[in-house]
Amino acid sequence: MMRNHVQNRYTVSTTASSLNCPLCGQPNRCAIAAGLPAESCWCMRAEIPRQALARIPEPQRGKACICPACGRRQPGDEPPPSAA
Repeated sequence: MMRNHVQNRYTVSTTASSLNCPLCGQPNRCAIAAGLPAESCWCMRAEIPRQALARIPEPQRGKACICPACGRRQPGDEPPPSAA
């Protein structure tokens, strides 16, 4: 059974696979999936390049978050857009 947690505007499914990074399979440390406030998640304080998100396979987008290691900039990634 899949449940969704909605906190603020963020929705993350809470299945066993939603707790692991879709890129490397390691725990993604998603606060929302763990039932914690979205503001406490590591990704809220990180600058995640678009290319990192683009590496998520299409069927897994919006279903599981990437982990901090996979969310770091890789060689060749463009920096994330600055918040203006």
